[in-house]
Amino acid sequence: MFESASILVHLAEKFGKFLPQSGAARTQAFNWLFWAQGSAPFLGGGFGHFYAYADEKQEYPINRFAMEAKRQLDVLDKQLANNTYVSGDEYTIADMAIWPWYGALVLGRLYNAAEFLEVHTYENVIRWAKQIDEREAVQRGRIVNRPFGEEWEQVLERHSAKDIDDILLKRQKRNNK
Repeated sequence: MFESASILVHLAEKFGKFLPQSGAARTQAFNWLFWAQGSAPFLGGGFGHFYAYADEKQEYPINRFAMEAKRQLDVLDKQLANNTYVSGDEYTIADMAIWPWYGALVLGRLYNAAEFLEVHTYENVIRWAKQIDEREAVQRGRIVNRPFGEEWEQVLERHSAKDIDDILLKRQKRNNK
């Protein structure tokens, strides 16, 4: 097994969590999981490449992929206007697949492009991104294999839960100063 959406489905089914068992809720979770698989490459490989990584800045591809990124944010924002999470009222593997791209973007953690893309206008996406960002498991996961940032927030190798606990404790102490 090698594809991220397939891995998420496998784990959700194996452990019976984060994926509704049947019906419309399961279909919605799959719809949004597959939406992420088709949409995120435009954000990462398209917009991200030309905006942040290409050796030569080219106006046309930046504008083209910026418009697509904004269209996708608009689709997501409209869905989140009436839902707590992307596929409804439950946190699912769809949120897990979408948040690292779109959540990171609206939280200002991706490509330094928040202002350029006017992400502040996608209020529902921001609400959702912040809500997921507060989850303990998400905070723990963001530390794993992190080769950048402050030394006190990095766990570069395979690690124990204690390694992550120690970093979160250090982060909490720094934030309380």
